[in-house]
Amino acid sequence: MDVACRECHSLHEASVQTCPVCGSSSLSDDWAGCVIVAHPNQSDVAGTMNVTQLGTYALKVR
Repeated sequence: MDVACRECHSLHEASVQTCPVCGSSSLSDDWAGCVIVAHPNQSDVAGTMNVTQLGTYALKVR
């Protein structure tokens, strides 16, 4: 996972052209920290980050 979506912060392999989670084409390889969300509807962290789908997310995307 090399790029993060600037819109939803989901992490993906560098070969991805658009975010499969939200459809945005605004991707960045400049990101920091990550969190794995397994149960988004039960997670306080997911709620704070507005995450609704399970996956791996960057904490900060530039």
